[in-house]
Amino acid sequence: MGMDPSRLKDAMVRLKRAHGQLGAVIAMMEDGEDCKQVLTQLAAVSSAIDRAGFKIIATGMRHCTAARERGEEPPLTEDELEKLFLALS
Repeated sequence: MGMDPSRLKDAMVRLKRAHGQLGAVIAMMEDGEDCKQVLTQLAAVSSAIDRAGFKIIATGMRHCTAARERGEEPPLTEDELEKLFLALS
């Protein structure tokens, strides 16, 4: 299924933020900063990536539902969407 960037703005914002946070985590590790602070920031990166993934799945679900309502064949089956969703959890 192709992704429409205009429908995924929120996910892109989250991923760009996570990208910056990950760079900061790497710098913190290279600088020998406190383990607790590094892990706290790493958890934030992980959460941002997870949320972006769920946003992408939700967008795909809406896209497939709209296709079905128009009488079109959706790009992904419900089973495929479920498998993708479960891969994130």
